[in-house]
Amino acid sequence: MISFLVAMDKNRLIGKDNDLPWRLPADLAFFKKKTTGNTIIMGRKTYASIGRPLPNRRNVILTRDKNFNAEGCIIVHTVEDAIASIQPNEEGFVIGGAEIFPQFLPYADKMYITFINEEFDGDTYFPEIDMEKWQLVSREKGIKNDKNPYDYEFLCYKKLPI
Repeated sequence: MISFLVAMDKNRLIGKDNDLPWRLPADLAFFKKKTTGNTIIMGRKTYASIGRPLPNRRNVILTRDKNFNAEGCIIVHTVEDAIASIQPNEEGFVIGGAEIFPQFLPYADKMYITFINEEFDGDTYFPEIDMEKWQLVSREKGIKNDKNPYDYEFLCYKKLPI
């Protein structure tokens, strides 16, 4: 199973200067809970923004650069090879970035979206998706507090059968 895991603002913004435009510890905890023990698939720029392989996960990096190497990661050059790296009965999480999501859209079964009900400045956006093809299966309101200073919610969508 292939799932998108992404945080975005009201305008589908997901990044600024190869980083997140916000600090939301609840989203990072959600990310860790979902991805630990599974495969995460990301582009080279997303990997560069993280700076290291994330522990207790199979880190797969999709890049066009045939010479790219990252210790502790699986390097692939095609979407098909990235998908093949997911173990049977495992959920593979596509975590970005903006160039990677559209490539995996035909294969995605679920989307986990942390929706931040704010507008931020940035330069990287989640692609427009035909939401008629997706069904909202869960919605959990986040708790706004000193550490998580925004209105946010965790949404899960499942792709509808064709």
